[in-house]
Amino acid sequence: MRALGFLIALILGISHPGAAQQPVPGGTVKIYLRDSPASASVAEEATRTATVPLMGLFNNLLMYDQNNPVNSDTSLVPELATEWAWSDDHTRLTFTLRPGVTWHDGKPFTAADVACTMALLLETGADRLRKNPHKPWFANIAEVIVNGPLAVTLRLHHPQPSLLALLASGYSAIYPCHVSAAKMRTAPIGTGPFRLAAFNQNEMVRLERNPTYWKKDRPFLDAIEMPVIASRATAMLAFSAGKVDMSFPGDATAAMAQEMLREAPNAQCVFVPMNAPHNLIVNREKPPFDDPDIRRAMALTLDRAAFIRIMFDGKADIGGAMLPAPQGVWGMPAQETRTLFGYDPDIAANRARARALMEARGYGPQKRLPVKVATRNIPVYRDAAVILIDQLREIFMDGELEPMDTGIWFSRLVRKDYTIGMNVTASPLDDPDQTLYENYACGSERNYSQYCNPALEKLFAAQSGELDRAKRKALVWEIDRQLQADVARPIIMYQHGATCWHNRVHGYTPMLNSAANGYRFEDLWIEH
Repeated sequence: MRALGFLIALILGISHPGAAQQPVPGGTVKIYLRDSPASASVAEEATRTATVPLMGLFNNLLMYDQNNPVNSDTSLVPELATEWAWSDDHTRLTFTLRPGVTWHDGKPFTAADVACTMALLLETGADRLRKNPHKPWFANIAEVIVNGPLAVTLRLHHPQPSLLALLASGYSAIYPCHVSAAKMRTAPIGTGPFRLAAFNQNEMVRLERNPTYWKKDRPFLDAIEMPVIASRATAMLAFSAGKVDMSFPGDATAAMAQEMLREAPNAQCVFVPMNAPHNLIVNREKPPFDDPDIRRAMALTLDRAAFIRIMFDGKADIGGAMLPAPQGVWGMPAQETRTLFGYDPDIAANRARARALMEARGYGPQKRLPVKVATRNIPVYRDAAVILIDQLREIFMDGELEPMDTGIWFSRLVRKDYTIGMNVTASPLDDPDQTLYENYACGSERNYSQYCNPALEKLFAAQSGELDRAKRKALVWEIDRQLQADVARPIIMYQHGATCWHNRVHGYTPMLNSAANGYRFEDLWIEH
């Protein structure tokens, strides 16, 4: 009962700490990072290892309110755009831009910078991103029309109600025309509340206050220091000793949060659901995993409840391709989810079917299938991979763990240089366009399993252009059923995670339905 009470207290702890107090300008907040971002270019990255330390360098056209825990249509707020308007047919979206904004190097921000950013993302200009994981988000943009220095219109191929949400993501920063994509990887220039002071791989990221920020009273902090502490035990000790002020957002399990509060009883921990599903990825071009029945057997052996019990003390959610309710808008209810392929709670029956599939392909107790299970070398990935290896043994597969550093991990996935992988996809949005086009569309950079179903992609387009929310949801559920039946990318669980901070830190609000959007940090302040 004490543990249950603790978890309830954490869940109810979602608030805007210190909102009733007067912010104090100045000071430095220290937040530990669990590993180092591969580059300083958020447009080229696809993990909150990048957005946590780097979002504060940039602005978007619009953004989700950083003090609202739920990302929704009603929590969108202006940033570089002061207002926006749709045409009557929803195929043109016009932005009026903020005057007087300057880049960190003093050059003025104009509509040309928006056009240059879109050219990078759409790969229509001379400069190129080295990695472009979010390109599918913006494929519906047919043309970018600059209407003078402070107005820009995006003309679309077809209506897309989710475009505003995609533009509000933490990954959707506006880049300057006058700085190359290559320079943005190591010495980025933004318009955001902070400037980059240090970017030392595997050591430290340091941000310093932008004195010319267009919000004259922000940010409150002089600096944010983010040391890389790969060991969870070391990070917990650093927090308990007061050497860092805040944990990496969402990184702490319930057990870790309990321990940190035990050692630092005046601290606060907020434990929330995260739109960050663990998923099994299979390179379907590598034999024997090019055989659909082998992949079906793998989906049938998954015991999702065991993952949740072992890793998160029962605090995680089972869902399909979309974040499940109540946080998720588009996810299926539990009774529907149980009908998906591989989701039957009768694990023994599922595994009997899986073993029959494997035996039909010649595998069994005397002929087992050896395989390497690749994963990112941080605990939340590695621990899940170990459980996966144990569950694969039930269907005559002998897995060997292959951990990889963050930079290597994502590069290998993009090159499809793996066989089986345990992945965690930190989704920046609870929206089908982001999830479906990025993770399941033919040819998408982040479609790591190389799943391709042209007929189903027609439904992707149909739901994307559907303005009626109920009709759109019905299409999304139809798509989700087919994705699970095809074993496109089996979703294991949606994790929950805690963020802890000492009571001297104020102005941070964890978000309930996004793992990548809440790190502008311009409202953060510290008592000193």
